[in-house]
Amino acid sequence: MPLKPMKGWLPVFAGGLLMTASIAYAADSVRGVTDTEIVIGTITDLSGVTAVQGVNNSDAVRMAFDEANEKGGVNGRKIKYIVEDNQYTVPRAVQAMNKLLNNDNVFLTIDDGGTPMNDANMPAQFAKDVPNMFPLTSARSMYEPYNKLKFAQFASYYDQMRAAVKYFAEKKGRKSFCVSYQDSDFGKDVLAGVVAETKALGLKVVETTAHRPTDTDFNAPMTKLHDAGCDVVMLGTIVRDTNIIIQTARKMNWNVDLVGQFAAYDTAVASLPGGATEGFYCMTPALYAYPDDPRPAVREFAKKYKARYGRDPNFHGEVGYTAANLVLLGLQKAGRDLTVDSFIKAMESIHDYKDIFGSELSFGPEQHHGSTRSFLTVVKDGRWVPVEQEALGY
Repeated sequence: MPLKPMKGWLPVFAGGLLMTASIAYAADSVRGVTDTEIVIGTITDLSGVTAVQGVNNSDAVRMAFDEANEKGGVNGRKIKYIVEDNQYTVPRAVQAMNKLLNNDNVFLTIDDGGTPMNDANMPAQFAKDVPNMFPLTSARSMYEPYNKLKFAQFASYYDQMRAAVKYFAEKKGRKSFCVSYQDSDFGKDVLAGVVAETKALGLKVVETTAHRPTDTDFNAPMTKLHDAGCDVVMLGTIVRDTNIIIQTARKMNWNVDLVGQFAAYDTAVASLPGGATEGFYCMTPALYAYPDDPRPAVREFAKKYKARYGRDPNFHGEVGYTAANLVLLGLQKAGRDLTVDSFIKAMESIHDYKDIFGSELSFGPEQHHGSTRSFLTVVKDGRWVPVEQEALGY
């Protein structure tokens, strides 16, 4: 005798199917997250004027993610890491972001390079609820105004320059401040810091020059600053333009103090052949740890990095490694039920994080700016050396 279905059985079963489908859909609806994978992207300069930073930085991020994947990933998921080249141009950056958002479906981006590029991309990124984690720039717009999807790693260019102006005015008696800067969001942030602090000290900016990131002839701009009587020149420059400006000043036999910031704090500047950059000052939110650093963890990182990429890591490689490990910690703390909100909450729970290079970063609810510290360094014998062991303020 055939069994009769129990009364109410079919609706319950159907409801169960619907519930199961609903749960599956919810899990799959988190963009960039599957049962086995988390998709993370980076848009940075791999072939343009700041490639020495973007390549080293993204290589270190990839190494950190690969190390995590070799250990089984994060909460059972492997990291799929995609890097796009923006050539340090806004149009290429916008094109790359469109790909990451609409083709690759990234969960977040990390270490996106360039102030103008990040500023152009963040509106579209945030419209898709995609976090911008630790962009490779110190611009204030990376954390101001507050947005739950913004997390910044460094003291701003603005704060770095204010601290530097205060130091050179009070400790070295400099009075005639000038600024040479890239005519971009990045350069204007550097200029704003110098203007604000000179005003606070009852001084003023004597002269300024602005240039394109691709400019290579600085004879006229440096002559203009020289003739204005500057006794210190603050630079809103990156690597190539920094080196050319310093070489131009030295060829003029002008030994004025030249002071850069995070974007110029690179071994490609310190080790410029011929020693042209000896005595060049730079503000930095963290101190570069050379591969011969006595700390075992630093030596091991440098050894692994060089074995993999055939070159020593530069400062931007180190900060990329830290950024990637911070994101991995946030993903781990967010748990298996990963969403943007759970990830943000997890990142906000990270306090007094110390990386292997000596930096300390803290976050909290509506506090997505990891550090406000900045240090003054100088090139000595082709290496970056701290001028003061303690961070500078204003």
